[in-house]
Amino acid sequence: MSGSTTDNAPEDEQSGSSQAVEPSAQADDEKAAAVRRVSAAGRRWRAAQLAGCAALLAVALTGGSIAFGALRDGGTATVASSSSAVSPGLMASGDLDAGIKAMQAHLRGQPRDFGSWATLGLAYVEQARTKGDPSRYPQAEQALKKSLELEPDNDQGLAGLAALAAARHDFKGALTYADRTLKQNPYDERALCSRIDALVELGRYAEASKAADLADERRPGIPVFTRYAYVHELRGDVRTARAVLERALSTATTPGDIAYVAAALGQLAWNQGDYDTALTDYARALAADDSYLPALEGRARAQAASGNRAAAIKGMEAVVARYPLPGPLVALGELYEDRGADGDKAKAGDQYALVDAWTALARANGVNADLDTAMAAADHGDKAAALRAARAEWARRHTVHTADALAWALHVNGRDKEALPYARQATATGYRNASFLYHRGIVELATGDRKEARSHLGSALKLNPGFSPLGAREARKALKEASK
Repeated sequence: MSGSTTDNAPEDEQSGSSQAVEPSAQADDEKAAAVRRVSAAGRRWRAAQLAGCAALLAVALTGGSIAFGALRDGGTATVASSSSAVSPGLMASGDLDAGIKAMQAHLRGQPRDFGSWATLGLAYVEQARTKGDPSRYPQAEQALKKSLELEPDNDQGLAGLAALAAARHDFKGALTYADRTLKQNPYDERALCSRIDALVELGRYAEASKAADLADERRPGIPVFTRYAYVHELRGDVRTARAVLERALSTATTPGDIAYVAAALGQLAWNQGDYDTALTDYARALAADDSYLPALEGRARAQAASGNRAAAIKGMEAVVARYPLPGPLVALGELYEDRGADGDKAKAGDQYALVDAWTALARANGVNADLDTAMAAADHGDKAAALRAARAEWARRHTVHTADALAWALHVNGRDKEALPYARQATATGYRNASFLYHRGIVELATGDRKEARSHLGSALKLNPGFSPLGAREARKALKEASK
């Protein structure tokens, strides 16, 4: 949903440059093999849906309590009991609130149903994510712990704790719980995916790639395909990422899956500055689910980058009304600043103040919000606080995102020589991100390296000229200065 430099990541300055490296024949073979695996898995997934879609849905909702993969390979699997009193379709229908109420009612009558406690805990995690409400996380924790109290080490509860830890940005904890789950059930789809997510967010990219391959072998399906694509995107392999996502979309049948994958395709296209394709992808997502917030947010960003600021503001206002998270709040604030109409400066300030309010709420409910704080405060808040938060996050995990955040926080505090190594690390994996290139170029200009500054500022604007309403404007100004 959704990276960094690591000890395993090569310190290759070329990979962070604007020049695309032509893939080798071996890389092309790997891409072809990846697409073939996804295609074959898609066919298997469709067959499985036709043969037992209700059972598969129940598995997905309870964290994979029945290990179909193990049975397919002739292994053994413990089949945990799970209630059929509450329809899995209700929980997956998109009406999450109604599903939670039904599950709560069921548990009042069947309080020892550990599988349903785990499902309820996961539903709370999803509710917190979709509503931007971290107050649901303590409820999720209570439900998941109840599941494990009733049935110690059950894979549903452990997988739920992995998902909860990841949602709280405790990625070491997420990895620990995912590994514990996989000891109980090596084919648990949720745990396989949580393990990939945790390794990515810890910056352990080589291990994440292996984890994605393993998950692809054991439980191929849309949750794994999207993560497999992102691991490739982090290495700069956009073609494979898009091919895998397109194939995943061709296997999607439910509105939720279609919206999820199409929005991921839109984000990938937007990152490359291909706004027409991004808007088409977001339209595909919204045709499946017209309330899907990641698609609504992505469409607003693509509209802004395409010059349709009025539509972008209207769309982002609708998003933050339902989804008041730091990313869309900052984006809306910058759109107001860019427009510059009467009252827009105050409106922008309101959005940035809401980021602070969300951060306080998140921390009160056990969420590590240092990366959010660092990025928002560096440009729109307390610069010293931004640096403290960025340093704290870097101490926990070395990802391209934390490297970029620390570089930028150091820059805005006037410490560009310290910032430069981190700016380089943020672009070292080949991940094509215009903001990272912009930040690196600004830091290079501040340290007197005009040649490199021109290269990276130019690359940022070439890759995604509308990456930020304010950042792109500053990048153009800086590029002119670096070219003098």
